[in-house]
Amino acid sequence: MDFKSQILQGIPKVLPIKRERSSAVSHAPKRKDILSLEEKKLAIHNALRYFPKDWHLELSQEFAQELHDFGRIYMYRFKPEYGIYARPIDEYPAQTPQAAAIMLMIQNNLDPAVAQHPEELITYGGNGAVFQNWAQYLLTMHYLATMTEEQTLHIYSGHPMGLFPSSKEAPRIVVTNGMMVPNYSKPDDWEKYNALGVTQYGQMTAGSYMYIGPQGIVHGTAITVMNAFRKVLKKNESPKGKIFLTAGLGGMSGAQPKAGNIVGCITICAEVNRTAAQKRHAQGWVDELIDDMDQLVVRAQKAIAENEVVSLAFIGNIVDVWERFDMEDIFIHIGSDQTSLHNPWSGGYYPVGISFEASNEMMATDPNTFKTEVQKSLRRQVSTINKHAAKGTYFFDYGNAFLLEASRAGADVMAQNQVDFKYPSYVQDILGPLCFDYGFGPFRWVCTSGNPKDLQKTDAIALAVMKQILTEAPQEIQQQLQDNITWIQEAGQNKLVVGSQARILYADAEGRSKIAEAFNKAIKSGEISAPIVLGRDHHDVSGTDSPFRETSNIYDGSKFTADMAIHNVIGDSFRGATWVSIHNGGGVGWGEVVNGGFGMVLDGSKDASRRLKNMLFYDVNNGISRRSWARNKEALFAIKREMERTPELKVTLPNLVDNKLLNNLFD
Repeated sequence: MDFKSQILQGIPKVLPIKRERSSAVSHAPKRKDILSLEEKKLAIHNALRYFPKDWHLELSQEFAQELHDFGRIYMYRFKPEYGIYARPIDEYPAQTPQAAAIMLMIQNNLDPAVAQHPEELITYGGNGAVFQNWAQYLLTMHYLATMTEEQTLHIYSGHPMGLFPSSKEAPRIVVTNGMMVPNYSKPDDWEKYNALGVTQYGQMTAGSYMYIGPQGIVHGTAITVMNAFRKVLKKNESPKGKIFLTAGLGGMSGAQPKAGNIVGCITICAEVNRTAAQKRHAQGWVDELIDDMDQLVVRAQKAIAENEVVSLAFIGNIVDVWERFDMEDIFIHIGSDQTSLHNPWSGGYYPVGISFEASNEMMATDPNTFKTEVQKSLRRQVSTINKHAAKGTYFFDYGNAFLLEASRAGADVMAQNQVDFKYPSYVQDILGPLCFDYGFGPFRWVCTSGNPKDLQKTDAIALAVMKQILTEAPQEIQQQLQDNITWIQEAGQNKLVVGSQARILYADAEGRSKIAEAFNKAIKSGEISAPIVLGRDHHDVSGTDSPFRETSNIYDGSKFTADMAIHNVIGDSFRGATWVSIHNGGGVGWGEVVNGGFGMVLDGSKDASRRLKNMLFYDVNNGISRRSWARNKEALFAIKREMERTPELKVTLPNLVDNKLLNNLFD
């Protein structure tokens, strides 16, 4: 059968032969054995629902073995034999270009060159899944291939519940991931209910089909590290020869050395998984691999002495690096961490002094001891970070729940008031006041033709739009615009594409709408040869309520609420999004955040023009409004400016209170 026929058939008519896992790709670690005997039977019962009764005897034994061996039922037998990658849009069988674009995005998320654990349908972060199993993938692709413009596909944590009649104005897909009753959002609840096959962790862009490889986090990291150096260096002082020390080279964190090279510093990134480090080196995202600590010390000292711009991957544990650099008195200007501490007990963080292989075995067979070792390691890491900070290192939490999990481990990370952390979140110090409060966040697009020439054209269009906006922009946002103009000018030479022909930049509502409208006109005229998918990271102005990351600079007491994210996904859905998603978890962990995203297909039509203006405006200004109500001065500036530009916008503004009035009220 050809590719289109395989997509159209969905679940095969004939039982495929049993297939073994590939040894050529990275696999998810074995999950903990958490189900009772009756629950294991239920998990198999649930999995067999996808298949004819005649297959149940054979598949029940196979699924029981998968559950035993891996802690999950992935249904490896049903993984398609065709290559999974972002094909040009016209190669997909579909009745609507919107559906074909979604299929393209799904396959890009599962491309082995993009995905962290492709055979387990995990895109990044150790557990950020597109689907729970291969039956869900097959059914979803079948539904997309057959849907009309008056149907909507509803997906429950990877499971395609079905096509429902709707309208052309409705989203083509509505996606939810991990939306639990609140009392069932603890880490072991994810382990249990994911093993049962009834929910999944969608991370952020994984479960929204909007992941574009590490390019997205390259940009965010470049903006963050660039501004971190601006905080600690003298004006016009260069980051050359100055160290940015961090950890993690898998999934999202793999972008850090590339970002460091763009910023122009020395990046040293520790990674315990040799395969992950080698993958990033082979992709050109890190310059040098080093697996000997003495060699790392000598190489770092040389880079400092010669004012180098270089990225070094140390294959080993980050705790050893922090401790050895303290002993050698190697000064670290900027320090952070991007191990997946939202997932600390299942491969997101590896304890010092225990090998990668032994850790993987321990987390499955002796999870209590593994947890003890992780927490011991976190205490050691923080202890040494504190020593570096006393010497002048600027350390920030990069939104991976590092400080949160370190505090739970009893590490010395609390401020004197024992309420706040002694180190800031990067959102509190950098992205919140400089970007999110002004409406700047990660706007991204994918050229569905798969043609690099189309991507080059979009770069040129976006660059021209931003340069024009800069000529009339107020002083408050000129730096943000200039940083992104520089980014786009250098994007091609930095070779950022992995998988689909995609790009990202930070823009506000004005920038996003003007760039998208220019794209739509170029598609209509034929300058761009095929539709473009618009989207964004959930890590944005409006899409995510996350008290330890995206909304950590909300100080009115509302940062633990999730109204903004819910309003965002509902508001986008009826303003023109092609698909919408909402997730529990992502970034900082299950039960710690609610986040949502969207996708929008531009096809050159008047309808697309109307939709993009309506939806992109709300998608950004919903968040600015919430941030202004929290009394964030940058957001107050931004929303007042937007109301002047858009008379139809009426936002409730806070009356500011003199703090002196409050000081004597409760003596």
